[in-house]
Amino acid sequence: MPEPTEEKLSYRLITGPDNRDFCERIHNSLVEGYVLHGSPAATFNGTEVIVAQAIVLPAAIANADAAVANAVDQLENYDDVEAFEGHA
Repeated sequence: MPEPTEEKLSYRLITGPDNRDFCERIHNSLVEGYVLHGSPAATFNGTEVIVAQAIVLPAAIANADAAVANAVDQLENYDDVEAFEGHA
């Protein structure tokens, strides 16, 4: 677990063997305020199943959504159409 004074990362990818320890790591992250991001991934390394789960802080999603909305607004208000010629 991060130190109380350590800033939390906005995005984390938790990986490890598919066991109780992995589930506890995900559980503890959820308790800390993270939310699941996407579906888990799983693979087999020849010995055991290895899993991965992305987690994010909700504020990071809100900030990213706001940044995208702002960028779209700026494009919609952009008058120089010729600057985009040849771009898909």
